Amino acid sequence: MVALGSLGGLVLAGVVAHGAWQARKAGPKRAAGEPARAEPREPVLGDMVDALSTLPGASRGDGPSIGEAGAKERRQSRRLGVRLDALVDAIAPLTVEAPVSGELVAAHLPASRRAGGKPFLIEGLNTDTGEWEAPLAGQRYRELQAGVQLANRTGAMNEIEYSEFVQKTQAFADAIGAMPDFPDMLEAVASARELDSFAGQHDAQLAVRLQARGAAWSVGYLHQHGARHGFVPGVVPGRLVLPAAEEGAPPILTLTFDSQAALADDPNLAAVRDVTLSFDVPQTDARLEPFVTWQNSANALATDMDAAIVDDNGRTLGAESFTAIGQELARLYEQLAARDLAAGSPAARRLFS
Repeated sequence: MVALGSLGGLVLAGVVAHGAWQARKAGPKRAAGEPARAEPREPVLGDMVDALSTLPGASRGDGPSIGEAGAKERRQSRRLGVRLDALVDAIAPLTVEAPVSGELVAAHLPASRRAGGKPFLIEGLNTDTGEWEAPLAGQRYRELQAGVQLANRTGAMNEIEYSEFVQKTQAFADAIGAMPDFPDMLEAVASARELDSFAGQHDAQLAVRLQARGAAWSVGYLHQHGARHGFVPGVVPGRLVLPAAEEGAPPILTLTFDSQAALADDPNLAAVRDVTLSFDVPQTDARLEPFVTWQNSANALATDMDAAIVDDNGRTLGAESFTAIGQELARLYEQLAARDLAAGSPAARRLFS
């Protein structure tokens, strides 16, 4: 099973639950004006057109830019189509005697796009454009192919999942008069296990905790300070995200806190004493400098909210700690790129999902 790794003991993987806290007479710090609870605006992968985009500006001296992020946050984008890739998929070519219409293909596509726990896709080679694409009405296809993902964070594809892939593909091929050529099951399963092993050794999520030095924070206070640095409310309670500018991309950073506080009857009275700032390494393009944004955001938020930057054991993390993490991260980026699975690439995002 693909594991979420850590870098050098200084990296906290995953979200740290908020523990018990001592209520203070002054109560949690509140946002200026205490704005009403904002509606979630995190990009939703299942939506085709409502993902919001933003990226910190070029000014990184003291942390992510505020103005540019706020403007880009409102830009709408569309989800990018998923494409089969021999790096992460077992692919079966489907030969047809003559080009077939997109309408015929669409009418016989399997109802489910999964084989067990693995994504299952069918593509056609467009006779006009010469490009592989998801079959569309009004188009014709001279070749087709079906594929099943070899591995993801749930583990490697197994024999049962491969058999389900074969059954679905065969039924589809029979319906449109195509001849499938399936890869050998034992070879496909062995490739899946090898890919899963590689992924398990090169998966990582970097996270630090921001811990209140003095008074606790209200939820409104967290939202206000997060917004100043480009964060928007996520679809999950207790989650703020720094969205990416790229269409359909996962967020660059996530800022998470106690979901019970976010769901409180009056979240502005619910006190929060620590938050977790993290980013998913394989999901995020290294060219966006997520590590720099992560470090700058941690420092900027810590300064603004009077917080200490600590690891899971409560040890303070300073510049030297971030330098050590950055060096190990650079080696991880090199190893992913050497496998043609560069962080943030479509294949890497599919494998580490």
